[in-house]
Amino acid sequence: MSLVAAFVPIWILTAIGYAACRWGLLGEAAASVLGRFVFHLAMPSALFLALSRMPPSGFAGRSLLAFGVSTAAVVGLGWVGASRLFGREPGERPIWGMAAGYVNSANLGIPIATQVLGSVSFLAEVVLLQVLVVTPVILVALDRHGDPDGRVRVRRIASLPVRNPVILASLLGVACSAVGVRLPSVAAAPLTLLAGAAVPAALVALGASLHRTAPSRAEPVEPAALAVITALKLVAQPVIAYAVGLALHLPAPQLLAVVVCAGLPTAQNTFIFAQEYGVGETVANRAVVVTTTLSLVTVAAAAALLG
Repeated sequence: MSLVAAFVPIWILTAIGYAACRWGLLGEAAASVLGRFVFHLAMPSALFLALSRMPPSGFAGRSLLAFGVSTAAVVGLGWVGASRLFGREPGERPIWGMAAGYVNSANLGIPIATQVLGSVSFLAEVVLLQVLVVTPVILVALDRHGDPDGRVRVRRIASLPVRNPVILASLLGVACSAVGVRLPSVAAAPLTLLAGAAVPAALVALGASLHRTAPSRAEPVEPAALAVITALKLVAQPVIAYAVGLALHLPAPQLLAVVVCAGLPTAQNTFIFAQEYGVGETVANRAVVVTTTLSLVTVAAAAALLG
């Protein structure tokens, strides 16, 4: 029952967003406006505060290696599969990779880690890995394919950390943590308010997008495509993490942590990024909803087999 309780707020907020858009309470641009609010203000605030308050723990450790290998493998499979199996355009392929392998380590990961693992220490390293390694790779690819001439512009990509609020806020957070800087309350208070809006606003935007991108209004997602992404996220990623963890001789508690984190659903950031760059929005929001609904089975199975 505690696992179900962790998922209930996610489902409810997404449903509220859908209902509000369907009933005309938020207007036609609701999903777009909320998504940009999350991407440019709320999400950077949340990441900065979380990382600036987190003691530098580094990326060393066999557990993080096992998780990282599973992430790289599944993101790569999703990226390539978008092209080879479904003929998606280059600009949409990073979103497919992210949908397949970028886990919801924040609003769902934290309660799941607390209830199943009894600690969020490993989840903190997962957050750092995704924010500082996976996110820049995805955003660089999206930024590159978003170029009107379709060319790789070194200067533009090199300036991405300055132009992209997600990466910039993450880097500033890590820097503040490394040197021990703590913001005064007058600066931390408004950031805390913005950070608190990141998760609910992203989920409401996700729900609103489900109405906005109904089949009559947007290109439908092939059931086979959604099935592949879901299988990669909820089956392949935890299985690969488990196999690598066994090969690295991880103790049972660490192996459980790796598999549970790998089995978390697709993060709603996938939809936020897709919306920001105008590619793969439909497949992103469907992947978030479907994997969030079904991931309870994966997490519960991992807890039962390895706990």
